[in-house]
Amino acid sequence: MEPRSTISIDACVGGRDLTEPRLSADGRWLVVAVGDADGTSLVRFDLDAVLATEQPVEQPIVTTPAPRVGRGMGGGCWCFADADRAIVYAGVDGNLWWQPLVEVSAAARRLTDHGPDRVAQAPHATADGRRVVYVVDQSEVWQLDVRTGSSTRLDDGSADFCFDPQVTPCGTAATWLAWNVPNMPWDHSRVVRVSFDGRVREEFVPRHSVQQARLASDGTRVCVRDDTGWSNVWWGDRPLVDEAFEHAGPTWGLGQRSFAVSPDATQVAFTRNESGFGRLCAVAVPDTGASADGSSAVRELGRGVHGQLSWSGRRIAALRTGARTPTELVVYDAITGDRRTIAVASTTAWDRDLLVEPETLTVPADDGGMVHARLYRADAAHRAAGEPPRTICWLHGGPTDQWQVMFMPRVAYWRAQGWDVLVPDHRGSTGHGRAYQQALRGRWGELDVADVAAVVRHAHLIGLAEPARTVLIGGSAGGFTVLGVLRHHPGVAAAAVVAYPVADLADLAERSHRFERHYTRTLVGEPPAPPAIDERARDRSPTWFADRITTPLLVLHGEDDPVVPVGQSRVLVERMRAAGGTVELVVYPGEGHGFRRREHQVDEYQRIAAFLTRHVASATAER
Repeated sequence: MEPRSTISIDACVGGRDLTEPRLSADGRWLVVAVGDADGTSLVRFDLDAVLATEQPVEQPIVTTPAPRVGRGMGGGCWCFADADRAIVYAGVDGNLWWQPLVEVSAAARRLTDHGPDRVAQAPHATADGRRVVYVVDQSEVWQLDVRTGSSTRLDDGSADFCFDPQVTPCGTAATWLAWNVPNMPWDHSRVVRVSFDGRVREEFVPRHSVQQARLASDGTRVCVRDDTGWSNVWWGDRPLVDEAFEHAGPTWGLGQRSFAVSPDATQVAFTRNESGFGRLCAVAVPDTGASADGSSAVRELGRGVHGQLSWSGRRIAALRTGARTPTELVVYDAITGDRRTIAVASTTAWDRDLLVEPETLTVPADDGGMVHARLYRADAAHRAAGEPPRTICWLHGGPTDQWQVMFMPRVAYWRAQGWDVLVPDHRGSTGHGRAYQQALRGRWGELDVADVAAVVRHAHLIGLAEPARTVLIGGSAGGFTVLGVLRHHPGVAAAAVVAYPVADLADLAERSHRFERHYTRTLVGEPPAPPAIDERARDRSPTWFADRITTPLLVLHGEDDPVVPVGQSRVLVERMRAAGGTVELVVYPGEGHGFRRREHQVDEYQRIAAFLTRHVASATAER
């Protein structure tokens, strides 16, 4: 056998998160939030110095109290204030803090008194820094007079959720995103505008959903809307580029910035999702660079999945990632397109020869529709060694979400162990237009299950694997779908692994965190009035069909999970064992919805490897 090309588990865990980069108005300073095993901080780079040298230098500007940073392409932690001489940030104590940048050694000053029982986030300051708008508990919008320290509430309480407040360019009003349950923000949402004196209160309600609502320097509303069936950037009352590509992901949290307007409001940089692959583009706005027919040419700035865009002068800052590109903080020259890497999230120097771009697949569904998927083929050394093909079908969570072609060390690890990794976008996933995403309404636990089974059967048909060498893996909503496949399509896989899976829909609707507590009302349907039993929810809940799961199963869960209570996994496992099923349960102490501690991440890899060795033919993995 030829030597195996390996990726160690240590290379796949740990590292740090880079989130929410933002440029100062003059383009000199770039501030980014950083999180690692030691905690969180805000650091800045002097770009004038960086671009003149080869070694970027990180200067910590906020460490105490620690900032409450977002994750990935999200934000809501901080903003510049006082003509970029200070920043306002959300602390882990639930309050907003003022940190001078002229003297970064000066102690931060507390601005609010909402924490620790409540959480203030998503600050946005007026140009002079005298007023800050922000959200509390993601449901209230407040304004703060920085000089007096007094806070007043702006919203009228009619919305269940309020996200991403922005001060208007004139400085006299605030706008924000709002929606009401049972809708999620990608179902139906609106933009609210309220003047600080309370005299003006108006709402903009698009046909479907809206996000990232801002006003350009000339007062034009710029946002992402899906009126045409695709989430495109809109400039005023029409799409800036009307195309069958998504320009943003779903609003799972605060502070997404998938587009940026140039300081002179003549161009917009935006992200494009092309069947999961990413691209950063730029286009002139109408009447400033359009052609004779009113259209504008879209130009490419860079390939890869981008997010958290910020534009100042001729510099565009962003996070960038790809299948072969560990997440990095980059700065583009808006004119030439030249790119400079400022910082990298991974602490491992990755061998690009061990990484691969996926192939796109379109699979016929049982009902005549089509299902999208991406395939990461196994390391070539294993194919040359003549080993039989093996496939992991890995499901994203959400379920209203998608794994774009981003840097995923776990995919790289299992490829290096000889596994093809198949990533389905069952209907209900984002990235393929509104109709594809909305198709899951009322059918969660049915349509997603059927779509994934169709993708797995297609993999068997084209020779990627056979049932004895196929594994299903999923977390959260992905775990829910895995369990549904095991029930309705027994025999398609030899084993399965689920992490913090949804196992009881009624319990989820009652005890999950506030953002998702009502989610099942649209995905499954309105429950009947008590004392009637919701037969649909019960029939689709793995807890109630655990006795019919015969495939060997490994269940991983965090003891302190606020989204899916760990009790759901415990009941599922108890009922499987009572019915004679083969099941293992691992509960990680101190973990929530996802595993953050390095030792638990290492243990997850090792346990999965050992589990697959026991239950899947030719599944021996290096550890």
